[in-house]
Amino acid sequence: MEPLPRLVPAVVLLALVTASCAQLRREPARVVGAVRTAPAEPHVVQTGTASWYGQAHHGKKTASGEVFDMNALTAAHRTLPLGTRVLVTNLGNGRAVEVRINDRGPSVAERIIDVSYAAARALGAAGDGVFRVRIAVLE
Repeated sequence: MEPLPRLVPAVVLLALVTASCAQLRREPARVVGAVRTAPAEPHVVQTGTASWYGQAHHGKKTASGEVFDMNALTAAHRTLPLGTRVLVTNLGNGRAVEVRINDRGPSVAERIIDVSYAAARALGAAGDGVFRVRIAVLE
């Protein structure tokens, strides 16, 4: 019964070699704030005017309880649930960015969303005070 103990290392080695050749199934990488061209399947789509907020609110608490970081890709919306991810597209230049809703606003009635300074930069709108956008809720 000696051949069995010599066979065990060979079987273990074969299992390791086979496992190292197997491909891992991975979810597609999702980079937070990645510039995207269009949402896969938007739930809610709104078109309207946006503005951005930055230094004056930097370090203050948001409606979600987190501290506002003007360099993070976040936004304020009146009704979308906090934590919702939306794709914001600048209708003036076609640039788009994914942001996370972490605050309430905007306080100006005609606007549909306030984006952070970082999001405004990504949208090519940091120099503009107000700009036309389309927002689409992402799954």
